[in-house]
Amino acid sequence: MQLGTRWPVGGTAPDRLPSVVVSAVRAVEDELEALDVDASTWRWTLTWLEGKPVVELDDGTVIRYHPDEDTATVSQPDDDAD
Repeated sequence: MQLGTRWPVGGTAPDRLPSVVVSAVRAVEDELEALDVDASTWRWTLTWLEGKPVVELDDGTVIRYHPDEDTATVSQPDDDAD
């Protein structure tokens, strides 16, 4: 069993995250900064689903890891509105 964790936007992501997930986290944070979004109180939440990391931001953005391809996908809250 793996325990999850939380960390602030702009903080250091957990070491056990695959590099592509960390890159996706940074890309989301860069986009928030470019859009001048005040995310200073937001946090990331890491949970493990079937041994794979799932990272969710307080605004509902979700990053999922796909180990077979060593890729990560980012789903924005608006993506689920359809």
